[in-house]
Amino acid sequence: MHSHAGHAHTSRAEESGRRNARRLQLALAITLGFALIEAVAGWLANSLALLGDAGHMLTDSSALALAAIASVLARRPATTRLTYGMGRLEVIAAMINALFMLAVVAGIIYGALMRFGQPVDVNGPLVIVVGSIGLLLNLALFRVLSHDHGDLNTRGALLHVLGDLLGSVAAVTSGVVIWWTGWSLIDPVLSLLICLLIVAASLKLLGRALRVVMEGVPPHLEIEEIGMRMAATDGVLSVHDLHVWNLSSSEVALSAHIVLRDMSGWPDLLARLRASLADRYGITHTTLQPETPEAVGVPIGDILRSGC
Repeated sequence: MHSHAGHAHTSRAEESGRRNARRLQLALAITLGFALIEAVAGWLANSLALLGDAGHMLTDSSALALAAIASVLARRPATTRLTYGMGRLEVIAAMINALFMLAVVAGIIYGALMRFGQPVDVNGPLVIVVGSIGLLLNLALFRVLSHDHGDLNTRGALLHVLGDLLGSVAAVTSGVVIWWTGWSLIDPVLSLLICLLIVAASLKLLGRALRVVMEGVPPHLEIEEIGMRMAATDGVLSVHDLHVWNLSSSEVALSAHIVLRDMSGWPDLLARLRASLADRYGITHTTLQPETPEAVGVPIGDILRSGC
């Protein structure tokens, strides 16, 4: 029997989705505006750190636009062709953003390595001023998007903002060092260090998104524990063919076959199982098939003796 349980959970998820969409739209407007300012300043100052940060923010504008669109489309209701809805669009957007970020990092690494062979003069004071403004801006954006980072789509957008935040830190630091010491190689050195951090975060996000696409068990759930708790419910003899997976980054589904002692008690048992799964594990989309021992070809005495 198929059911949607936990209407309160669903309502909270929908409200969270609307908040995320508004935050993403605000972040997009701010990021795009400052990216243009920082790109011009980086060109005038001859600073790779500033240009790299501007490049991050320009690509982040596309990333945030993708995330905002996916966040809106993901809330559309299911159809006869898309029976689960479009919730997984957010996961796809997160994967694209992670791959996009890796491509940007590759370009920054190439530019940094070139700078080691061909050092250039960098305008330290201008880098400090623009980098400081960018740092404050990115801190604000990071705070806005990190309020609710449960879904992978927002995590993907947050990854880009984190890259910009670290880029601003690198820009300010390199500006100060160049202004005080004249050592211009600090610019590509810091760029490479920031790139390593971003690569690690991108690969982690990509791994989580791939888990959803491969319909793996969500990392915060233990399928053995869920099966044992279901099997321990009064009236249940055993549970088999248990599957738990993500429909989207925020919605979890479960299907299972339930072997019953008495089929007449199924309606009440179904309600108890649904409530337990929703309240304890946040699983709101369940498909449970009741079976008798005879239907699965195992006598009830054997089930009881085996401890299934």
